[in-house]
Amino acid sequence: MTQDICFMSAAEMAAHIRKGELSARDIMQAHLARIEQANPALNAIVTLHAEEALQAALAADEAQARGETLGPLHGLPVAHKDLILTRGMRTTFGSKVHEHFVPPRSALMVERQQQAGAISIGKTNTPEFGAGSQTFNAVFGATRNPYDLSRTCGGSSGGSAVALAAGMVPLADGTDMGGSLRCPANFCNIVGLRPSVGRVPTVPAQNAWGSLSVSGPMARTVEDVALYLSVMAGPDARDPLSIEEDGARFRAPLARDMKGIRIAWSRDVGGLPVDRRVVEIIDRQRAVFEQLGCIVEDATPDFRDAHDIFMALRAYGFELQLGSVMDQHPGVLKDTVVWNIEMGRKLTASQLARAEKLRTALFERMHRFMQDYDFIVMPVNQVPPFDIEQPYVTEIDGVTMESYIDWMRSCYYITVTTHPAISVPCGFTDDGLPVGLQIVGRHRGELALLRMAYAFEQATGVGKRRPGV
Repeated sequence: MTQDICFMSAAEMAAHIRKGELSARDIMQAHLARIEQANPALNAIVTLHAEEALQAALAADEAQARGETLGPLHGLPVAHKDLILTRGMRTTFGSKVHEHFVPPRSALMVERQQQAGAISIGKTNTPEFGAGSQTFNAVFGATRNPYDLSRTCGGSSGGSAVALAAGMVPLADGTDMGGSLRCPANFCNIVGLRPSVGRVPTVPAQNAWGSLSVSGPMARTVEDVALYLSVMAGPDARDPLSIEEDGARFRAPLARDMKGIRIAWSRDVGGLPVDRRVVEIIDRQRAVFEQLGCIVEDATPDFRDAHDIFMALRAYGFELQLGSVMDQHPGVLKDTVVWNIEMGRKLTASQLARAEKLRTALFERMHRFMQDYDFIVMPVNQVPPFDIEQPYVTEIDGVTMESYIDWMRSCYYITVTTHPAISVPCGFTDDGLPVGLQIVGRHRGELALLRMAYAFEQATGVGKRRPGV
């Protein structure tokens, strides 16, 4: 029964609770048993509040018995990335600096989940301050890929992706600057959505005007991601970039006819090095979109300058958010974080001005391109899951990577355009490693994007393949 419950979709669990066929306690007990079974090998959930979760599940059942419904996520277990403030629950940011920190307040995203009836069970692993797409840190160690324990799960929302893939929770949140919701989803055969800037308000924030990093949902199905987004999204006056649309719109039906939808097919994102295994698996999916009635054409936006824009604005963000932390705790932060902060300190006003001008020009080119196409289909990552002992990718197809994040260009090119993008399972390598597909939508076009991803998911069913752990 534990396996049967834990690999249901969140939507199915919610329906069973509403009908009285399962209680919140049944679901919580099954997931806690699954965590006890699977987490020791995977190290996905790094802080667990089991007793508190069981008490909250009892309270949810008692509320239902009184005829009260707590919301769309009534009684469902959720886990929060260890970068996200969670009141009363240790939040370390994957750093020795905050190893014992227990925040007095929750981020708005956590509050909204709990107000929708979700039960917070714990925190999921992340690299130090979310830096890098390989999940390991000095506090908790590495999180392993459930499809192959010798491989990375990606990052930086790696713990959330693994917890989902292994059936430890039905829903888990994350953040994405350079691909941190998309990369681990891709590596773990689940679904991860990077929403538009402002779709999920960031409260509190160190930089309320920052537009690289966003928070968003991860789940095993597109329908569950849409459900989860529906409670996270919606305006908040404390976030000046928040979008004035009610999140409930994402609970609209996802099924629709895709005939005539125009897709730009970009197998190498305009000339990036991409591992041949990734290219081969993604190329096989072209026929799926054509069978759905889509018009598929080889085309790639003009992404020139995207790398320089991202590197400049990322470095600026690292200095803004972590510069004082490095100064107060010399020798504690990992070398790649220090490198990024020092890059930020070397930036000149003219370099930042140039990055902003180039970004504006890139957005304008992207806007024109998306007048001809409804979606872009491209790789999520340029490589399959790599060795867990390797901190980051240093070479792809004979091309040397310039930095610890250079191998993530296929994700962060999209970051700087601000367009929503989703990673959906699409296949496996010959040695059983997951490969996902990145679908990019029009500006602020999450609902249409979710519908396209849903159609692809229903046509392929790749996400139903479970790990052996």
